[in-house]
This record gives sequence, structure tokens and C-alpha cells, in this order.
Amino acid sequence: MTVSKTITTGRVYLVGAGPGDPGLITVSGLKYLQSGDVVVYDRLVDHRILAQARSDAELIDVGKTPGVNVDSQYKINATLISKAREGKNVVRLKGGDPFLFGRGGEEALALANASIHFEIIPGVTSAIAAPAYAGIPLTHRGYASSVTVVTGTQEPGNSDNTIPWKQLSQIKGTIAVLMGWNKLTSIVSNLRDNGLEADTPVAIIECGTQPHQRTVVGTLTDIVQRSKEARINPPIVTVIGNVVSLRGEIRWFDNRPLFGKRVMVTRSLSQVSVLSELLSTEGAQPLEVPTIEIRPLDNYNHLDNALSTLSNYSWVLFVSTNAVDAVFDRMAKLSQDTRAFGPVKVAAIGDATTEALIRRGIFPDYVPKTSVSESIVEGLGTAGLEGSTVLLPRADIGGESLSNGLTACGAIVREVTAYRTVIPKDAHVRVAEILDQDIDIVTFTSSSTVGNLANILNGNIEQLSKVKVACIGPITAASANKVGLTVDIIARNSTIQGLVTAIKEYCSKEKTF
Repeated sequence: MTVSKTITTGRVYLVGAGPGDPGLITVSGLKYLQSGDVVVYDRLVDHRILAQARSDAELIDVGKTPGVNVDSQYKINATLISKAREGKNVVRLKGGDPFLFGRGGEEALALANASIHFEIIPGVTSAIAAPAYAGIPLTHRGYASSVTVVTGTQEPGNSDNTIPWKQLSQIKGTIAVLMGWNKLTSIVSNLRDNGLEADTPVAIIECGTQPHQRTVVGTLTDIVQRSKEARINPPIVTVIGNVVSLRGEIRWFDNRPLFGKRVMVTRSLSQVSVLSELLSTEGAQPLEVPTIEIRPLDNYNHLDNALSTLSNYSWVLFVSTNAVDAVFDRMAKLSQDTRAFGPVKVAAIGDATTEALIRRGIFPDYVPKTSVSESIVEGLGTAGLEGSTVLLPRADIGGESLSNGLTACGAIVREVTAYRTVIPKDAHVRVAEILDQDIDIVTFTSSSTVGNLANILNGNIEQLSKVKVACIGPITAASANKVGLTVDIIARNSTIQGLVTAIKEYCSKEKTF
């Protein structure tokens, strides 16, 4: 007997992705995005938001280019319905808010008519967010008590235009126009012809909330010419009204220390980039290039032998969070815990390594003030290393300067490989994509990231000749020099925060950069 399988219809979630900044998607919207089977997304949805989708989710690009694909909305509706009928939970990810010029109402009606269950998750609209990031409040008690949001796709003055431009010209409130670049000249002329003063302030905000946001300010008289001279391109939000004059005092987003700087961040594939977050906070646009992928060892005999006699060492020195994770993960496989350290003293290099050890229940006995070999050797040497045994778990491509320095102080050093590092799959493609853009700075946080990027480039480091090179410390800088790079920035404090501070100081001094 054949048993038929009943397919339960899925749900569709109409989610507002916000105006661009990935931090502006709502908590609810992110929750549905991270759990959806299918993600149907618009042209302007930031790739960093799409990266939050499940790794196995089906991604469908239905982005519409202005002026073309005029019938594509029917296809989008059909896609949502068909995927839901396959039993999939579908996330319809729309720029801004689904119900504000986003055709979310049309899609909701289509789903309702097809008896598909759906939910609406509102989003932050660019009409509010872009002006806010430009330092322009849409309302202010002393300037405007009302705001009107209109579409700029309708031609002012035409008989079929449903926007009351004449009335808007007389309200004296703020007008926010979305999608109005192609009609900007007509909009400005129409407002002036209907009585709005020629000296009314106007702001054009391009790519609002994005790292490359630009704002041009003028009046109804000259804003069109100013925007053309600045070579403004859509997407834009136009703000018309006296509130625009507040930008000079409230401006905050595009006057941060690193605003507009495009920074290539080399990092491990598996690690969340704290560096990218800090750079973003300072206004930079981080472009991540995973140059290292952490892999387990093929043979654990040497590491297991060292861990089985752990308490016999005088010191265990951890040089990275990867080393901490590799050692403790292996200890767990061997049914060991922190008691295995016994009387052994533990040293850690860097704040991140220290924090990783504390999370594992180990408070380091020694942490050097700076994360450079000389400081580490000097500090441990003061403690008396003559005849001491030091276990140094590290990557398979670690340098020799630290081990040699400890040996010179009389220590008996045993280096043991705890993990392997390889170049991630498709790293070459990602690097090529980024280098096709205008990069201002490339950052290196370890010698491994230097070596692997050089390998990805097949030694052709000339591609970075016009890019400023920033290194977390002298050791990494020496590795960069070794492959032929000229290092412009070296952090005095060899931490991620120290690197960002060094980049900020360099950019503040180099006014032409």
C-alpha cells in the first residue's frame, strides 16, 4: 500500500531589513532570518545582513532595477506562494520597511488570497534613518512640527500625480522624498512654483546609514546643481525643510575618525572579527578576508604526550586564543581538566588570550605589558628561567624568535604543534573581489595572516603597493617587511584596540590620506 505524504504549507515572513546598516534590522527580523528555509531578498539588502541567514538556506535574489522588470512583482508573489506550498518557511527580506513604498501590502494581499499564512515584521525606514545618520531630525519644536514622506517616482504637475505638492508647499513642515533622484529637478521646481521659499534648506543623502554615505546640502535654488557636481547617485533620500540647517551641529556619523576608509581585515575564518567591529565604530568600512582556517592535527601523538606530562613543566606559554582552544579541546578528549596543570605556572600573550584562559578556569601567572617577544622574554627571564622547562603549544607555522629568546635565558623549551593553519577555500576569489575596489588600509594581526595573504597573491604583493599597511606589533611588521611590504602603521600596544588606535592616529596626522 502506498502511503501519501502530506506537505504542510509553510509561512511567509515579510521582514523589513532596514536601510542598510546591518545593526538596524530588528531583533524579531533577525530571528526569522536566521531560521528561514528560503530567503527572498531585494537589490538593496546589505550582504552583511544576508550573511546572517542559515548556511543551508536557499537565497533568491529578486532585486528590481529601476525602469526594468516592470512585471517582476507578479513573479515575486508567485515565488513566495510556491515556496510556502512546498512546506518552506520563507523570509521575504525587504529594504527599509515592508509597508512604506516597499510593495509589502501587495505581497501580503497576494499571500492572503492564496491562503498562505504570513506575518509582518516592520523595519526601520530610510526616510527616518538616513536623515538621522546625516544629523538631521525630521521634526524639532523650533523648526518643524510635521513630516510628510512621499515617493519621488511620480512626476510633479502631471494630472495622474496623487501627491498634493501644492498643499505640501504651504504646510511649512518637513518633506522626506524617497526614490526621487530622476525627478529631483521637477520636484524642486514644483515646490518653488507652489510657493515654497527658494532659500528653503535641502539635503540629499546618498546610501544612507552605509559606510560610504554622502550628504550634499543646499537650497531649493541650488541643490540640483550641487548634487550633480558631487556626482550623487541613487539610492537617495531628499529632506526638504528648515530642519536641514541643524546638520552642522548634530552631524555625527560621517565625521568619525575613520569615516569613509575602506579597510581590508585579514583574519581567521572561524573567529568573529572584533577588529571589524571596532573599525566600524570609528566609521571605517571593514572588508573581511579570511586568510587562515584553523584545522585539527592529523596526528596528536606529540601533543598528547606533552599534555600527559603537563604537571612536569615549569611554565606553559599560550601565545594565542587558538592555542588555548586547541589545548583545552584536546585535554577534554583525554579526560583532563585544569587539575592537570598542577603546580605549573601559566603565561599568556595578549588580552584575548588571557580572557580565553580565564573562561577555561585558568588565571595566568604572567601577562606581559606588550605582546612582543622581547617583552615576554624579559619578563619571564626576570622570574628566573635557568633550567626551567617551558611548554609552548602553537600553530604548525610558528616563528622561532620567541623560542630562541627563552632558550637564551636558560630555559628548556619544548614547542609542540597544537593546530594547523591553512588558507580557506575561495580565499583567492574574495581577495580578488576586494582588490578590485579602492582599498585604503590592510591590517595584519599575526605573521600567519601576512604569510597566507602573500601566498593567496602568489607573492605578487605589488597589488598592495598603494595601500597603507597596519600591523599589530613589531613581529607582525617584520613578517610584512620580509614579504616585501612597506609597513606604515605599527601599534604601540599590540592588541586589537591598540591597532585601531594606531590607525586613527595615523589618519589624523595624514590629512591628505
